Formats: sequence, structure tokens, C-alpha cells
Amino acid sequence: MANMYQALVDEFMTKIKTRNPGEKEFHQAVHEVVESLIPFIEENPHYKHAKILERMSEPERVILFRVPWMDDKGEIQINKGYRIEMNSSIGPYKGGLRFHPTVNLGILKFLAFEQVLKNSLTTLPMGGGKGGSDFDPKGKSDNEVMRFCQSFMTELCKHIGPNTDVPAGDIGVGGREIGFMFGQYKRIRNEFTGVLTGKGLEWGGSLIRPEATGYGATYFAEEMLKTRKMDFNGKLVAISGSGNVAPYATEKVTQLGGKVITLSDSEGSIYDPKGIDKEKLEWVLWLKNVKRGRIKEYVEKWGGEFWPGERPWKVKCDVALPCATQNEIDENDARILVKNGCFCVSEGANMPSTPEAVEVFINAKILYGPGKAANAGGVATSGLEMTQNSMRLSWTREQVDKELHTIMINIHKTCEKYGTEKDGFINYVKGANIGGFVKVADAMIAQGLV
Repeated sequence: MANMYQALVDEFMTKIKTRNPGEKEFHQAVHEVVESLIPFIEENPHYKHAKILERMSEPERVILFRVPWMDDKGEIQINKGYRIEMNSSIGPYKGGLRFHPTVNLGILKFLAFEQVLKNSLTTLPMGGGKGGSDFDPKGKSDNEVMRFCQSFMTELCKHIGPNTDVPAGDIGVGGREIGFMFGQYKRIRNEFTGVLTGKGLEWGGSLIRPEATGYGATYFAEEMLKTRKMDFNGKLVAISGSGNVAPYATEKVTQLGGKVITLSDSEGSIYDPKGIDKEKLEWVLWLKNVKRGRIKEYVEKWGGEFWPGERPWKVKCDVALPCATQNEIDENDARILVKNGCFCVSEGANMPSTPEAVEVFINAKILYGPGKAANAGGVATSGLEMTQNSMRLSWTREQVDKELHTIMINIHKTCEKYGTEKDGFINYVKGANIGGFVKVADAMIAQGLV
């Protein structure tokens, strides 16, 4: 039976690679999902007859455009802009915009494909999409970033709207960039509407939105730990990244009694055996969001070690929260983590573990929460921001945090429902993939050939 399923997976992936050549991240994301879903679909043939998986793997719409802008020297620069509108069967397209030199069609299709399942798991009415540009905001002045964002939105505004497609932030897109893009959308369309999430509190944003992905990944880890009658109290936690997600994961872990001992950026990792407490974390937020400096400066201020060009996974820890970028934990990193006693991994980034690393985690029977489940807190709170915008209301911090916590608990329950195996081990990869798939698939069947 296993051989039959593998043959079906291989056949499906051959078609995907033929139709989408060279898009290795997209191939990786689809393969990981298909491995879980093929056996389920074979047992539920109505999904097979409707070719739901084939349809879900093809974007409803791909938008590609040029973005010309002028730098501070008066020279014209040109970047590529993208929006992948993947699936709208359960609501408007929803997903972030990423500004980074590595952005290309394959990466955005992988992110959009994952987003469809992630948004479904939240139980909120949101479809899946993703977009961005190969523009790098690092090293650019505020005026350069503003001119780029205005040019980017001049084209993107033709394709988005509060009931069509609602982008958010991602790597390289924070409050500054969202503000510039929202202002341009408002200027062109002459309407004040909830077209972007991650907005400033004074103009339609939601409390907890900047913190949501990091908080959510921590809440999901907390639920996984509960299945083994454990919590964060006294646990050593390794976290990667220092941008939109990692600082808030650090904050929530610390609140729950854990000790965070690492952070990182593209230049390397810092290790602080004393722990990154509230005072140190506030300084990191200033470093990254105001000074826009590098994480190695932490060691000059607070001590500890800086590991240039290295990821933090060689450190001894109980829990790991990868919160930086895709494929940051490879097979060797995973083996080192498990060997050093790590028994829980909750992904704050999108697909940060390679397929080989995931296999190591699952074979070792550790608690492993894949990104589409564990980091869904960000898009869930974006959905809550959309709700507040539609109602013209602003909820309190406590109310939003309570809603977020409830959503993460429910996502865990869904993963538990579809992922618990005969020996009692919870395969969260299987649970998240099937749980996210069912809602979207049923909606697609109900709506016919769309």
C-alpha cells in the first residue's frame, strides 16, 4: 500500500515539476503536502474525481509587473513586482508582501500555496495569496523606500481590495512600508478601506498584529508541550531571526517562564547563556526597528557570543523556534538539535525546515509544529484586523490576544484530530495538511469548476 501511495506521489510531482520548471521551493512545498494528502484522497475518492489537489496547485491568477523608482542620486532603478492570487474559495486572497533580493516566482508560489492551507486552519474566511518584489529595503533611505512603495502600489492597487485581495507584511515589509503603500492606495482609489493589514493603530490597525506571529508560534508550542504534560517553565529556547517574528516569540516565551538564549540575522547568531530578558529585548527592538543595525552589536552591549555566518542550532536547548526564513534548518542541524536534547520545534517562519530535517524530527518522535499551523497567528490576527475594519471598531489588546490564543488552540485541536496516529504520536504535518485541505476542498466542490 505504501508503495502504491509513493508511486502516486511521484506521478503527481512529475506533473508539477513539468508545469512549473525550476521552482524548487514550490516543488518542495507541494511535495510535503501531497505526501500527507494522497492517502487521504485515495480514501475519499470524491476529492480525487474533482481533481481538487491539481486545482489547488495551480494559482487562480499570477500578476507580474515592473516597478520603476528613483533613488536619492536621481538614478532610475527597476525591480520586479509580483502578486500570486492562489485560492479564493473560502474568502478574499490573504497573504503577505515580501521585499527581499531572493524573491522570485517559485518562492512566492510556495508561500501562496502554504498560505491557502494556513488560512483555512485559522477557521477565518480568508483565501490564500502572496506577493512582493526583489527590492531590498536594507540600506535604503526612508525616501527611497517611500518612492519604491508608491510605484509598487500604483500597479498593485488595480488588483486588490477589501473584498478581493488583502495583502499584509512579510520579510522586508513592516509598518513603514505598509504605511507608504496604504497612503498611495488611498490617494489613487480615493477610499479609506481595510485593503492592507499591519496598519498603524491610528489608521485602522489592530493591537497585537506586530506580535501575532511570534506569540502564535509560542502558543502553538505551549499546546504541543501540554500533550506531554509539560510547559515553558525553565525551558531553554533557541530562536532564530530578529525581525518581524523572533522578538515577539522571545517576549512570549519569557512571559511563560522560558529562557531564550539565541537570536540571529543574515550575518550570524548571538548566544547569551544568561537569557534575553525584557530589557535586552527592548534594546534589540530598538536596534532592528530604529537604528536598523545588525544583531552582532548585541554582544558589544550585553556580552555573550557572536557566531558569524552560523545559525543558532548547535546550542543545547529544549525548544527551538525557527523564525527567520525558509530552509534554515537542514538535516545536519536537525540531528544536532535532537542530539542536544531538543524535543519541541515550532516554526515561526514559513517552511524553515528542509524535508530531510522534518524527517529527522518525525522519526525522532519529537513535537514538531510545521509553519502552516504554528505560525498562523500572524495571518489570523490580520483576519481579526479585517473584521475590525469592516465593523469600524478597534478591539482592546486583551480582546485581540484572547482571540489569537483561542485560534491557536483550535488549530492545534485540528492538527490533533487529523494527525494522531495509531501509537498515539501526533504527526502535526499530516494533521495540518489534511485539516487545512478539507475546508478548502469542500468549498471548491460546492462552487463547481472555479
